Amino acid sequence: MQPSALSEDPVSEYLPKEIRDQLAAARRHVKRKQATRAVHVGDEAFAILEMTSDGFALIADEAPRLRGLVDIYEGAQHLYQALIIASAEDGDLIRYDFKRNTATARTAPVDFVQSDTRPAGLLSKG
Repeated sequence: MQPSALSEDPVSEYLPKEIRDQLAAARRHVKRKQATRAVHVGDEAFAILEMTSDGFALIADEAPRLRGLVDIYEGAQHLYQALIIASAEDGDLIRYDFKRNTATARTAPVDFVQSDTRPAGLLSKG
C-alpha cells in the first residue's frame, strides 16, 4: 500500500500533538483547495484528492463510507457516472475502487447507423 499524501513527516513525530494536528489540518486544507474534481452523492459533494483509472481517494474524516452509484465532476462539467465500493483506509484518506466507470456523453445516443455516403445525383422524371 502506498503512503498517504497527507501522512506526517518523520521529523514531525518530535512535535507536540497539537502542532501535528494543526499541520495535518493545514495539509488537508491545501489538498482540498487544489482538488478540481468532486464526487457527488445526492445533494452532497466531496473533494477528490487523488484519482486513478482504478478509483479515487477522499479525506476519511469528511466523507462517509460511500457505496453505489456516484457522479464525478470537474468543476461544473459532469465527467463520469461510476459504481464504487470503499476499499481501504490509507492514513487520512479513504480509497474507493471503481466497479464500473462510464464517461458521460455530450450528445444523445442515436439508434441508427450514420453514414457519410450520399447519393451521387437524383434521376429526373422524364
